[in-house]
Amino acid sequence: MTRREFLAASAASVATLRAADSWQAGDVAHLLPGANDRRILLKASFRRALAEPPKLLVGKRKVAGVRTDTAGRYWRFDADGLPPGEEHRLALEDHRGRALCDPWPLKTFPALDARPERFRLLVYTCAGGDERVDASTGGVSFLSIARRQRLFDRALTFQPDAAIGNGDHTYWDLYRTGFPPRYGDDELRRAVGEFDRTLPILGTANEDVLKHVGEAQIASLYGVRFRSTPMFFTQDDHDYFENDEANDKMVTLPPDHLMLQLGRGVRRLWFPEFLPDPNRPAGLPGASAPDTPPGTGESYGTLRYGKLAEILLFDCRRYLSLAGPNAWIVPPETEQWLMDRMADNSVRNLVNLPSMPPVWTAGKWGDWGPDVLGPDGELTDKVQKPYWQEGWARQHDRLMKATSEQSERIPLWISGDMHAHGQAKVLRAGEVDLSRNPVNVFLSGAMSTDVGGWPSGWRKTPPKISSRVTVETPQPALEENGFLIVDFEESGVTVRSFKWRPHDGDEAIDTLEPFRTVTLKT
Repeated sequence: MTRREFLAASAASVATLRAADSWQAGDVAHLLPGANDRRILLKASFRRALAEPPKLLVGKRKVAGVRTDTAGRYWRFDADGLPPGEEHRLALEDHRGRALCDPWPLKTFPALDARPERFRLLVYTCAGGDERVDASTGGVSFLSIARRQRLFDRALTFQPDAAIGNGDHTYWDLYRTGFPPRYGDDELRRAVGEFDRTLPILGTANEDVLKHVGEAQIASLYGVRFRSTPMFFTQDDHDYFENDEANDKMVTLPPDHLMLQLGRGVRRLWFPEFLPDPNRPAGLPGASAPDTPPGTGESYGTLRYGKLAEILLFDCRRYLSLAGPNAWIVPPETEQWLMDRMADNSVRNLVNLPSMPPVWTAGKWGDWGPDVLGPDGELTDKVQKPYWQEGWARQHDRLMKATSEQSERIPLWISGDMHAHGQAKVLRAGEVDLSRNPVNVFLSGAMSTDVGGWPSGWRKTPPKISSRVTVETPQPALEENGFLIVDFEESGVTVRSFKWRPHDGDEAIDTLEPFRTVTLKT
C-alpha cells in the first residue's frame, strides 16, 4: 500500500467513525472483544448490577453471560464454532430480551489455511495511569483520558484488523517503589483504597479497590470504542501492581500471591484471555486454568491471521526465575514453543512480541541485559547490577539466534514497556553473530506517559542500546507518545510509527501521519 492509499483510507474511515458516535451504549461501561478464526470472547461491564445473566447475540445464536465479579456488573461471553472470516452482528440483551445497547459488527479472523492479502495491526504500550495524578505533588503524571482516547481514535481511523496493548495497563503499585509514591497524593490513595494482603480479591473489600483502579484506568479509557476490533493484551510488571525493583529489602518479581491474584483479577474483569491455537501447547504456564474460559491462556498468546501472519505474545514477568546462570525470563516450555514456531515456515510472517524490550535498556533491574546506571550517570556493565540474572541474557541470545535463523522470513520483534519509539537491527547478541540476517526490533511509543514518567526522568537516562549487543540504529530511542500501525503482506512488512507530545497541541492528534515508514522485505 502506497502512502497516498494509506492516508486516503484513513480519511475515508473518519466519516465512518463520526457516524459511529451515535452508537448507544446504554448501561454498558466497557466492551473488549478477543477473537480468532472461529471464536469470539467478549469482556463487558455495566454501570448497574444485573441480577440475571445477560445474553450475547451472535447472529441468531444466543450465548449466556458468565459473571466474573460478585456484584453482577462484570460478565464474559464466549461464542465458539463460528464461521471464519465473516462479519458477525453482535448484540447484548438482558434476561427478558431487552436490548442493553445498540448492536455492532465484529469479524472473525480468516481460517488457518486461508491466504489473505493483507493484515493491519495496531500496537501500543503503557496505556495505564490515573489521570487524577498531579506531577506537582508526586513528580509524575499521565496524559488525560481524553488525550489517550483521542490517540486511540486517530489510530482507529486506519481501520486495524486487530490491536495489541502491550503491558502496563495499570499503575498502582503495592510496595510503592514506583507508583503511587510518585503520586504524593494521600487523598487519592484514600479514595481508591488499600489492598489487604490477608484477604482474597473477590468478595471482599479488595474487590472494590481493584474496581476503583481498573475503572479509572481501563474501563474509562477504552469504553466501547474497540467493540469492533479484536483486542490482545499482554501484561508487564505494573499489571501485577508493582514496579520491577530489586534491592536488599525487596525483590518484586516474580509476583507474589497477592500480585498474581491482582494481575489475574484485572484480566478476569476487563481483558479477554488468549484464545487457543493448535500450535500453542494448552499446558503452558498460565493456561487452561479452571476459572477461565476453556483452553485459554493468560500469559502466552497467539494472534494468527490465516497463513499471512502469526504474532507470538509473551509476558516476561509472571514466570521469570532467579536462578543465576540458569534463570529465565520465560520458562523452558514457553521458550520451546517460541523456538518451534520460529522453525516452522508455514506462516508467511512471524513476530515475537514480548512485554519487555530486548536490545534497549534504561538500567532497570528486570532488563534482559546487565546494564545499570553508573556513578557518572552513564549506563555501564562494569558495575554489578544487584540481583540481575545471567540466565536472562543467555535466553535473550538463544531467542535472537532462532529469530535470525528464519531465512525465509523477516526476523522481527516488536516490544513495549520502554516509553519510546525506536528501531534497531541486531548484528550480534552476546557471542552470537546475527549479521547474516540481522534481527529487526521496534519500540512502539507510549500511550499515557507524561511528566516524570519518561526514562530520562524517572531512570535518569534515556533508553540506550545494551552493551551486550551490536546494532545498527536507524531510529535511536525517541521519548514520544504514539503507536505503530503494522501492515503484513506476502511481500513483506511495513511499520508506520506515529508520535505526539502535548506541546504539539491536542488538535494535531486528529491528523497525525507517520513520522517514519519502514518496509521490510525478505
